Amino acid sequence: MTLRHTLLALLVVVLWGMNFVVIDEGLEGVPPLLFLAMRFVVVALPAVFFVKPPKAPIRIVVTIGAFMSLGQFSLLYIALHLGMPSGLASLLLQVQVIFTVLIAAFALKERPTRRQIVGVVIGTTGLGVIIAGQAGSVAWLPAFVLLGAAFSWAVGNVVTRHARVSSGLSIVVWSALVVPLPSFLLALAVESPPVVFDALANLSLLAILSTLYTAVAASLIGYGIWNSLMAIYPASRVAPFTLLVPIIGLLAAWLVQGEVPTVLELVGGAVMLAGIAAAVLAPRRRTRSEPAPVVRPETSG
Repeated sequence: MTLRHTLLALLVVVLWGMNFVVIDEGLEGVPPLLFLAMRFVVVALPAVFFVKPPKAPIRIVVTIGAFMSLGQFSLLYIALHLGMPSGLASLLLQVQVIFTVLIAAFALKERPTRRQIVGVVIGTTGLGVIIAGQAGSVAWLPAFVLLGAAFSWAVGNVVTRHARVSSGLSIVVWSALVVPLPSFLLALAVESPPVVFDALANLSLLAILSTLYTAVAASLIGYGIWNSLMAIYPASRVAPFTLLVPIIGLLAAWLVQGEVPTVLELVGGAVMLAGIAAAVLAPRRRTRSEPAPVVRPETSG
Protein backbone atom coordinates (compact mmCIF):
# COMPACT_ATOMS: atom_id res chain seq x y z
CA MET A 1 0.00 0.00 0.00
CA THR A 2 1.14 3.57 -0.64
CA LEU A 3 2.06 5.77 2.32
CA ARG A 4 -1.02 7.93 1.72
CA HIS A 5 -3.35 4.94 1.75
CA THR A 6 -1.63 3.54 4.84
CA LEU A 7 -2.17 6.82 6.69
CA LEU A 8 -5.82 6.90 5.60
CA ALA A 9 -6.27 3.37 6.92
CA LEU A 10 -4.75 4.44 10.25
CA LEU A 11 -7.17 7.40 10.41
CA VAL A 12 -10.04 4.94 10.03
CA VAL A 13 -8.55 2.89 12.87
CA VAL A 14 -8.71 5.90 15.21
CA LEU A 15 -12.25 6.86 14.18
CA TRP A 16 -13.53 3.30 14.61
CA GLY A 17 -11.64 2.72 17.85
CA MET A 18 -13.35 5.73 19.45
CA ASN A 19 -16.70 4.63 18.03
CA PHE A 20 -17.31 1.86 20.59
CA VAL A 21 -17.24 4.17 23.60
CA VAL A 22 -19.31 6.77 21.75
CA ILE A 23 -22.00 4.19 20.91
CA ASP A 24 -21.99 2.74 24.41
CA GLU A 25 -22.42 6.15 26.00
CA GLY A 26 -25.13 7.19 23.56
CA LEU A 27 -27.18 4.03 24.12
CA GLU A 28 -28.15 5.23 27.59
CA GLY A 29 -31.93 5.55 27.50
CA VAL A 30 -32.25 4.78 23.77
CA PRO A 31 -33.29 1.33 22.41
CA PRO A 32 -30.39 -0.07 20.35
CA LEU A 33 -32.30 -0.60 17.09
CA LEU A 34 -33.83 2.87 17.30
CA PHE A 35 -30.34 4.29 17.89
CA LEU A 36 -29.17 2.44 14.79
CA ALA A 37 -32.03 3.86 12.70
CA MET A 38 -31.16 7.37 13.88
CA ARG A 39 -27.52 6.93 12.91
CA PHE A 40 -28.23 5.85 9.36
CA VAL A 41 -30.88 8.48 8.76
CA VAL A 42 -28.11 11.01 9.41
CA VAL A 43 -25.71 9.06 7.19
CA ALA A 44 -28.14 9.01 4.26
CA LEU A 45 -29.81 12.42 4.59
CA PRO A 46 -29.20 14.90 3.10
CA ALA A 47 -26.09 13.34 1.48
CA VAL A 48 -28.14 11.09 -0.81
CA PHE A 49 -29.35 14.21 -2.66
CA PHE A 50 -25.78 15.38 -3.37
CA VAL A 51 -23.76 12.18 -3.81
CA LYS A 52 -24.16 10.36 -7.10
CA PRO A 53 -25.29 6.72 -6.93
CA PRO A 54 -22.41 4.22 -7.08
CA LYS A 55 -21.67 2.59 -10.40
CA ALA A 56 -22.78 -0.81 -9.20
CA PRO A 57 -25.90 -2.95 -9.59
CA ILE A 58 -28.61 -2.16 -7.06
CA ARG A 59 -28.38 -5.69 -5.66
CA ILE A 60 -24.72 -5.07 -4.77
CA VAL A 61 -25.53 -1.79 -3.00
CA VAL A 62 -28.39 -3.44 -1.08
CA THR A 63 -26.20 -6.42 -0.14
CA ILE A 64 -23.44 -4.17 1.19
CA GLY A 65 -25.98 -2.20 3.20
CA ALA A 66 -27.59 -5.37 4.54
CA PHE A 67 -24.33 -6.94 5.74
CA MET A 68 -21.85 -4.12 6.43
CA SER A 69 -24.37 -1.72 7.96
CA LEU A 70 -27.64 -3.33 9.04
CA GLY A 71 -26.27 -6.73 10.02
CA GLN A 72 -23.02 -5.62 11.61
CA PHE A 73 -24.30 -2.65 13.57
CA SER A 74 -27.64 -4.04 14.69
CA LEU A 75 -25.78 -6.94 16.30
CA LEU A 76 -23.06 -4.66 17.71
CA TYR A 77 -25.59 -2.29 19.25
CA ILE A 78 -27.56 -5.19 20.72
CA ALA A 79 -24.38 -6.72 22.19
CA LEU A 80 -23.48 -3.43 23.88
CA HIS A 81 -27.06 -3.09 25.10
CA LEU A 82 -26.80 -6.59 26.61
CA GLY A 83 -23.80 -5.53 28.67
CA MET A 84 -20.73 -6.15 26.50
CA PRO A 85 -17.97 -3.74 27.69
CA SER A 86 -17.05 -1.31 24.93
CA GLY A 87 -13.32 -2.08 25.15
CA LEU A 88 -13.85 -5.82 24.84
CA ALA A 89 -16.37 -5.25 22.02
CA SER A 90 -13.65 -3.48 20.04
CA LEU A 91 -11.54 -6.63 20.46
CA LEU A 92 -14.05 -9.34 19.63
CA LEU A 93 -15.32 -7.55 16.53
CA GLN A 94 -11.87 -7.91 14.96
CA VAL A 95 -12.51 -11.59 14.40
CA GLN A 96 -13.88 -10.18 11.14
CA VAL A 97 -10.27 -10.11 9.89
CA ILE A 98 -10.16 -13.91 9.94
CA PHE A 99 -13.62 -14.17 8.42
CA THR A 100 -12.73 -11.65 5.69
CA VAL A 101 -9.53 -13.41 4.61
CA LEU A 102 -11.23 -16.83 4.58
CA ILE A 103 -14.34 -15.66 2.71
CA ALA A 104 -12.23 -13.70 0.18
CA ALA A 105 -10.01 -16.73 -0.42
CA PHE A 106 -13.07 -18.91 -1.04
CA ALA A 107 -15.32 -16.48 -2.93
CA LEU A 108 -12.81 -14.27 -4.79
CA LYS A 109 -9.87 -16.70 -5.04
CA GLU A 110 -7.65 -14.09 -3.36
CA ARG A 111 -5.05 -16.29 -1.77
CA PRO A 112 -3.08 -14.44 0.93
CA THR A 113 0.70 -14.55 0.79
CA ARG A 114 2.70 -16.54 3.30
CA ARG A 115 3.74 -13.29 5.01
CA GLN A 116 0.11 -12.19 5.33
CA ILE A 117 -0.93 -15.54 6.76
CA VAL A 118 1.84 -15.39 9.36
CA GLY A 119 0.95 -11.78 10.19
CA VAL A 120 -2.74 -12.53 10.62
CA VAL A 121 -1.93 -15.57 12.78
CA ILE A 122 0.36 -13.46 14.99
CA GLY A 123 -2.19 -10.66 15.23
CA THR A 124 -5.02 -13.06 15.99
CA THR A 125 -2.88 -14.74 18.65
CA GLY A 126 -2.46 -11.36 20.32
CA LEU A 127 -6.21 -10.84 20.10
CA GLY A 128 -6.73 -14.22 21.74
CA VAL A 129 -4.40 -13.29 24.59
CA ILE A 130 -6.40 -10.14 25.28
CA ILE A 131 -9.75 -11.93 25.11
CA ALA A 132 -8.45 -14.66 27.44
CA GLY A 133 -7.70 -12.00 30.03
CA GLN A 134 -11.33 -10.85 30.13
CA ALA A 135 -13.38 -13.85 29.03
CA GLY A 136 -14.13 -15.03 32.55
CA SER A 137 -16.10 -11.89 33.41
CA VAL A 138 -18.21 -11.61 30.24
CA ALA A 139 -21.52 -13.34 29.49
CA TRP A 140 -21.58 -15.62 26.45
CA LEU A 141 -24.75 -14.22 24.83
CA PRO A 142 -23.39 -10.74 24.00
CA ALA A 143 -20.11 -12.32 22.88
CA PHE A 144 -21.96 -14.66 20.53
CA VAL A 145 -24.03 -11.77 19.17
CA LEU A 146 -20.83 -9.81 18.56
CA LEU A 147 -19.30 -12.68 16.59
CA GLY A 148 -22.35 -12.52 14.35
CA ALA A 149 -21.61 -8.82 13.83
CA ALA A 150 -18.01 -9.69 12.88
CA PHE A 151 -19.17 -12.25 10.31
CA SER A 152 -21.66 -9.80 8.80
CA TRP A 153 -18.91 -7.15 8.47
CA ALA A 154 -16.63 -9.66 6.76
CA VAL A 155 -19.27 -10.54 4.18
CA GLY A 156 -19.77 -6.82 3.50
CA ASN A 157 -15.99 -6.41 3.06
CA VAL A 158 -15.82 -9.15 0.44
CA VAL A 159 -18.87 -7.89 -1.46
CA THR A 160 -17.34 -4.39 -1.50
CA ARG A 161 -14.07 -5.78 -2.79
CA HIS A 162 -15.88 -7.77 -5.48
CA ALA A 163 -17.86 -4.71 -6.63
CA ARG A 164 -14.71 -2.54 -6.99
CA VAL A 165 -16.75 0.66 -6.83
CA SER A 166 -14.50 3.68 -7.32
CA SER A 167 -16.31 5.94 -4.83
CA GLY A 168 -16.34 4.59 -1.29
CA LEU A 169 -18.48 7.54 -0.14
CA SER A 170 -21.25 6.79 -2.61
CA ILE A 171 -21.46 3.21 -1.39
CA VAL A 172 -21.69 4.38 2.23
CA VAL A 173 -24.44 6.92 1.53
CA TRP A 174 -26.61 4.85 -0.80
CA SER A 175 -26.25 1.57 1.07
CA ALA A 176 -27.26 3.44 4.25
CA LEU A 177 -30.78 3.68 2.83
CA VAL A 178 -31.14 -0.05 3.54
CA VAL A 179 -30.89 0.45 7.32
CA PRO A 180 -33.36 2.98 8.83
CA LEU A 181 -36.75 1.47 7.96
CA PRO A 182 -35.99 -2.18 8.90
CA SER A 183 -34.23 -1.20 12.12
CA PHE A 184 -37.04 1.22 13.09
CA LEU A 185 -39.71 -1.40 12.45
CA LEU A 186 -37.73 -3.96 14.44
CA ALA A 187 -37.39 -1.46 17.29
CA LEU A 188 -41.17 -1.00 17.31
CA ALA A 189 -41.68 -4.77 17.33
CA VAL A 190 -39.09 -5.51 20.04
CA GLU A 191 -39.50 -2.50 22.33
CA SER A 192 -43.17 -1.52 21.64
CA PRO A 193 -44.28 1.81 20.08
CA PRO A 194 -44.70 3.70 23.40
CA VAL A 195 -41.11 2.96 24.43
CA VAL A 196 -39.72 3.97 21.02
CA PHE A 197 -41.65 7.22 20.73
CA ASP A 198 -40.94 8.14 24.35
CA ALA A 199 -37.22 7.68 23.68
CA LEU A 200 -37.46 9.91 20.59
CA ALA A 201 -39.29 12.58 22.55
CA ASN A 202 -36.68 12.59 25.32
CA LEU A 203 -33.38 12.31 23.47
CA SER A 204 -30.44 13.50 25.53
CA LEU A 205 -27.70 15.77 24.21
CA LEU A 206 -25.30 12.85 24.62
CA ALA A 207 -27.45 10.63 22.37
CA ILE A 208 -27.60 13.36 19.72
CA LEU A 209 -23.84 13.97 19.78
CA SER A 210 -23.20 10.23 19.69
CA THR A 211 -25.45 9.89 16.65
CA LEU A 212 -23.60 12.68 14.86
CA TYR A 213 -20.19 11.13 15.58
CA THR A 214 -21.19 7.64 14.50
CA ALA A 215 -22.86 8.97 11.35
CA VAL A 216 -20.32 11.54 10.17
CA ALA A 217 -16.95 10.40 11.55
CA ALA A 218 -17.37 6.61 11.73
CA SER A 219 -19.68 6.06 8.74
CA LEU A 220 -19.29 8.85 6.16
CA ILE A 221 -15.58 9.44 6.69
CA GLY A 222 -14.47 6.06 8.06
CA TYR A 223 -16.40 3.77 5.73
CA GLY A 224 -15.94 6.13 2.81
CA ILE A 225 -12.17 5.65 3.12
CA TRP A 226 -12.47 1.95 3.97
CA ASN A 227 -14.65 1.04 0.98
CA SER A 228 -12.33 2.95 -1.35
CA LEU A 229 -9.33 0.99 -0.08
CA MET A 230 -11.27 -2.28 -0.41
CA ALA A 231 -11.93 -1.41 -4.06
CA ILE A 232 -8.21 -0.85 -4.72
CA TYR A 233 -6.46 -3.59 -2.73
CA PRO A 234 -7.17 -7.25 -1.99
CA ALA A 235 -9.30 -7.74 1.11
CA SER A 236 -6.50 -9.67 2.85
CA ARG A 237 -4.28 -6.59 2.45
CA VAL A 238 -6.70 -4.06 3.97
CA ALA A 239 -8.64 -6.01 6.60
CA PRO A 240 -5.66 -6.64 8.97
CA PHE A 241 -5.50 -2.90 9.74
CA THR A 242 -8.59 -3.33 11.89
CA LEU A 243 -6.53 -5.39 14.33
CA LEU A 244 -5.30 -1.98 15.53
CA VAL A 245 -8.83 -0.78 16.34
CA PRO A 246 -8.89 -2.52 19.77
CA ILE A 247 -5.80 -0.58 20.85
CA ILE A 248 -7.72 2.67 20.38
CA GLY A 249 -10.91 1.09 21.72
CA LEU A 250 -9.24 -0.07 24.94
CA LEU A 251 -7.54 3.28 25.44
CA ALA A 252 -10.80 5.18 24.92
CA ALA A 253 -12.67 2.84 27.28
CA TRP A 254 -9.95 3.34 29.88
CA LEU A 255 -9.99 7.15 29.65
CA VAL A 256 -13.76 7.63 29.35
CA GLN A 257 -15.30 4.67 31.18
CA GLY A 258 -12.57 3.60 33.57
CA GLU A 259 -11.92 0.18 31.96
CA VAL A 260 -8.29 -0.21 33.04
CA PRO A 261 -6.26 -2.44 30.67
CA THR A 262 -4.75 -5.57 32.23
CA VAL A 263 -1.24 -6.90 31.68
CA LEU A 264 -2.66 -9.50 29.27
CA GLU A 265 -4.35 -6.76 27.26
CA LEU A 266 -1.10 -4.80 26.97
CA VAL A 267 0.90 -7.90 26.00
CA GLY A 268 -1.74 -8.96 23.52
CA GLY A 269 -1.80 -5.46 22.02
CA ALA A 270 1.96 -5.59 21.44
CA VAL A 271 1.62 -8.97 19.71
CA MET A 272 -1.19 -7.59 17.55
CA LEU A 273 1.03 -4.69 16.46
CA ALA A 274 3.71 -7.19 15.45
CA GLY A 275 1.16 -9.08 13.39
CA ILE A 276 0.04 -5.90 11.64
CA ALA A 277 3.64 -5.04 10.78
CA ALA A 278 4.17 -8.49 9.27
CA ALA A 279 0.87 -8.67 7.38
CA VAL A 280 0.45 -5.13 6.13
CA LEU A 281 3.36 -2.75 6.61
CA ALA A 282 6.22 -4.95 5.38
CA PRO A 283 7.09 -4.51 1.67
CA ARG A 284 6.35 -7.37 -0.66
CA ARG A 285 6.42 -8.11 -4.35
CA ARG A 286 3.25 -7.57 -6.32
CA THR A 287 1.84 -10.73 -7.80
CA ARG A 288 -0.24 -11.16 -10.91
CA SER A 289 -3.30 -11.72 -8.76
CA GLU A 290 -2.93 -8.29 -7.13
CA PRO A 291 -3.30 -5.32 -9.47
CA ALA A 292 -1.37 -2.13 -8.98
CA PRO A 293 -3.15 0.48 -6.87
CA VAL A 294 -5.43 2.65 -8.96
CA VAL A 295 -4.52 6.30 -8.45
CA ARG A 296 -7.47 8.56 -9.20
CA PRO A 297 -7.36 12.36 -9.42
CA GLU A 298 -8.72 14.17 -6.40
CA THR A 299 -11.90 16.16 -6.84
CA SER A 300 -13.12 19.01 -4.69
CA GLY A 301 -16.51 19.18 -3.02
